Amino acid sequence: MDREKLLLRLVRGELRNVDFSDLTGLVQGFGFELVRIKGSHHIFRHPAIPELLNLQKVHGEGKPYQISQFLRLVERHNLSLERIA
Repeated sequence: MDREKLLLRLVRGELRNVDFSDLTGLVQGFGFELVRIKGSHHIFRHPAIPELLNLQKVHGEGKPYQISQFLRLVERHNLSLERIA
């Protein structure tokens, strides 16, 4: 799914049935880097913020509460989505 379309969907509050690979692509589009995977936990770090982001893959989808946490981080730190050329 297109990153911008997915972001609009999530901002509207549609946090269920989000494909995990689409979600991780969006997260990386905001500048987060995958630093480790332990079980179902995917840990991301952003160079400009101290918090780590934990996302879990469950049945191929992201958890809604973790998606909300990601959106709050984006808003709190005024992160922007990188454009794909």
